[in-house]
Amino acid sequence: MAVNEAITALETLLGERCVRSKSDLDLHGRSESHFPLAPPDAVAYPETTQEVAQIVQICAQHRVPVIGWGTGTSLEGQAQAFLGGVCVDFSRMNAVVAINTEDMDVQVQPGLTREALNNELRATGLFFPVDPGANASLGGMASTRASGTTAVRYGTMRDNVMGLEVVTSDGRIIRTGTRARKSSSGYDLTGLFVGAEGTLGLITELTLRLHGQPEAISAAVCAFDDVGGAVSAVMDTIQMGLPMARIELMDVASVRAVNSYSNMALPEKPHLLLEFHGSDSGVAECSEVFGEIAQGHGGSGFDWATRAEDRNALWTMRHNAYYAILAARPGARAVVTDICVPISKLAQAVEETADDLAANGVQGPILGHVGDGNFHAILLIDADNATEVKAAEAASARMVERALALGGTATGEHGIGIGKLGYMIAEHGQAWNMMGAIKSALDPQNIMNPGKLVPPRN
Repeated sequence: MAVNEAITALETLLGERCVRSKSDLDLHGRSESHFPLAPPDAVAYPETTQEVAQIVQICAQHRVPVIGWGTGTSLEGQAQAFLGGVCVDFSRMNAVVAINTEDMDVQVQPGLTREALNNELRATGLFFPVDPGANASLGGMASTRASGTTAVRYGTMRDNVMGLEVVTSDGRIIRTGTRARKSSSGYDLTGLFVGAEGTLGLITELTLRLHGQPEAISAAVCAFDDVGGAVSAVMDTIQMGLPMARIELMDVASVRAVNSYSNMALPEKPHLLLEFHGSDSGVAECSEVFGEIAQGHGGSGFDWATRAEDRNALWTMRHNAYYAILAARPGARAVVTDICVPISKLAQAVEETADDLAANGVQGPILGHVGDGNFHAILLIDADNATEVKAAEAASARMVERALALGGTATGEHGIGIGKLGYMIAEHGQAWNMMGAIKSALDPQNIMNPGKLVPPRN
């Protein structure tokens, strides 16, 4: 078989860094979400860009699928080998290549995680702000166009990736973008590969924009009588132009889950979690103004935290909310929804989603990055119960329909993978076929993460 011939060639190239043990294959076939196990035929562990190019060349010669792997935290099956093939694990390509302090940028390998990068940057006065919660690899974050809690101020990966080194489907090594702050030179190939989910090539180096560490940071948690009041406070805050660094929503079910999981004692009400960055006086002023806005919408129980350990505890709780919600129903899997709508439609989308889930008996705590109109319902299911699975999938589909009707999108940050493939034609129409044409032009053999993101090949 062609795949066996390819693996034999990879074993010659990589030696023990081409692995076929069941434990390794199963590890690289898992997902954080509800998708079934889909292991690759082999896992390759390159250490250089040249090795990545040789891996892809071998796989291209034998028409074997190639799937990139960072830390395995994707939520839509992007890194699973549903069609078999070779998984390229970038964990050994995890170096900081160069920190350019004066230019406020950094060049890194794709296997480096965001937390490891910020540890390296501590002495520079700079940091990388994109924070999806999980300690994801930067290559994976670029591939899924990740964002997270800080996107309301600092933007997503789209806004913070300046350039890339990419191995294309025929094994060529190309560079996109530069370290200049702007360019009018040709197509934006960096933007094309950011969010392509490995369907066009494998990212082997990234140039990232850095930001100055703020002089002062203040975080807070605030309870509301209902979700509508919390969302209205968010909208007023944004419309007043307050420079929030984060503003997050948790509904009652989410609060109940994190209280149990993280030993917290928050009132069982909807909550906003927020953070301001800036000067001492600026942060103090913003905090005061937000307090007035929140009180006007029924907010109470303000708990402001300026000490780093208190803020870290607050955001650790928020980042663990997904696992807290899973723990609230032991043994459950999750259908993770991820819609994003214009801010003016956010309250309507959240309230209609909550009503829909309640009416259809679907357990789905709601939380999200409401500062940019993005929220999630974590739909808990018994994966062996066909009725529950069907009900959750139907509720997820209605959420997407609702988001599109309100001018939004099926996914604000998790990407498409295979999980949201069925929503693409409704959102993009003929533009989805154009994405398929780009894929065909850059990957004519359809070996780069096939079956994901674009229309299936006939």
